[in-house]
Amino acid sequence: MRISRYLAALVGVALSASLMACSNHATNAVPGSAGNPASSLAQTPGLQFDAMDADLHADDDDSVLKHLDDLRTIGSTIDPINGDVNPYGLDIAKTDAGKLEAGDLVVCNFNDSANVQGTGTTIIALHPHPGATPLHIAQATALTGCTALALGSNDSIWAAAFATDKNPIFSPDGTLLTTLANGPFHGPFGQAFAPNPGPFGVAAFYESNAGTGSIVRIGIRSDGTFNFTVIATGFPVNHGAPGSILGPSGLQYDERHDRLYIVDGANNSLTAFLHVSSIPAHGIVVTGTSFGGPFADHARLIFSGAPLNGPISSALLPGGHLVLGNTLDPNGKNLLVEIAPCGHVLDVKNVDTGAAGALFGMVASGHGIGDLKLYFNDDNANAVEVLTH
Repeated sequence: MRISRYLAALVGVALSASLMACSNHATNAVPGSAGNPASSLAQTPGLQFDAMDADLHADDDDSVLKHLDDLRTIGSTIDPINGDVNPYGLDIAKTDAGKLEAGDLVVCNFNDSANVQGTGTTIIALHPHPGATPLHIAQATALTGCTALALGSNDSIWAAAFATDKNPIFSPDGTLLTTLANGPFHGPFGQAFAPNPGPFGVAAFYESNAGTGSIVRIGIRSDGTFNFTVIATGFPVNHGAPGSILGPSGLQYDERHDRLYIVDGANNSLTAFLHVSSIPAHGIVVTGTSFGGPFADHARLIFSGAPLNGPISSALLPGGHLVLGNTLDPNGKNLLVEIAPCGHVLDVKNVDTGAAGALFGMVASGHGIGDLKLYFNDDNANAVEVLTH
């Protein structure tokens, strides 16, 4: 499939990341946790770890989340034109382009103004400071039921539209560029941008499907064409109706390690695909929390079990830790769970004492605890919240 050279240039600029190493021993940092850290799991033989993957095998019990104790509201995510609600996808603008300024928070809404699950059609943006007001960016039928979005280096907006089985792409001024309607999409549920080049092209986006449990690489060639590769199949899904969907989601791409993280609320797990750019078509077959296929040695179960409880979203922190958001706590808690790449659960934090199931899109910015900002969508408030030190 061919796209405009404008779009090819828009997504072809590499991002930069500054990530610290992590380290590993075998105990959970959260007393009483029933989960399984990576170090307690049998590792698949074959993959030779190099220095780039040392964080999977090094001791790390130093929590970042426990230092983030200032919670504030950035602003409402209700679309100012049509009233769409229930924010799911969230990412940060990389540069000034179109309607966006660098640092803006870009959100897509899952529900319409009547709060009907999976019928939202809008993208809004907020300046990243408390008291911000929502700016309407785009509206399109192809976007119906947007569950996740990710921005390219120059702020092209790629969205996972669950209800339409499409992956629409918008320019930063809100113009619909393409819907990628012919891609292997089955209930799109996650999205992440990978600026590293590979055999697929100059950059890629990864998309996950809640209908089939598959992971798709959307390669972007320098001539402005796409290629679609289903690199993994078999992630657990629950075939839930909109509003109760669980499956592979919360995708995060770690540029330094060329690593893709996948959250799955159907079995409360966090998985990593190592050197993901090299995984070919049908390279990994997932069975529960085990892996097969010719590239099974590129897959690692980082963690599974409690305190994870229906996680859908995640954020990659500057030091390489991940924060996941639970949606199924029976006690009405909306817990953030911090996990190190080596499998240690480092902290849990309740950020909303209202009805469970409020946490969806998340994204982090900054370089360390001093300037770290952890943004997340709170569906109880229809707002973006931020945690800082």
